[in-house]
Amino acid sequence: MRSFADIDFTELTESFPAALCTVMIALTYSISDGMAAGIISYVVINLLCGKAKKTTVIMYILAIAFLLKYIFL
Repeated sequence: MRSFADIDFTELTESFPAALCTVMIALTYSISDGMAAGIISYVVINLLCGKAKKTTVIMYILAIAFLLKYIFL
């Protein structure tokens, strides 16, 4: 939890996905599900805030892969 205190909560596009990831790991007892929630929310929030150029291609690929996993699971 020490790393959680180091999150910059002034910027929503960085803090919300990190907090969601941490909470989902604790609630689902699954690191991969928590990471998936964090990655998907990071990409979606950056797209909605107009920061699409900031997000790397690998993050888009991972977000699509995780979404497809949950859609077809």
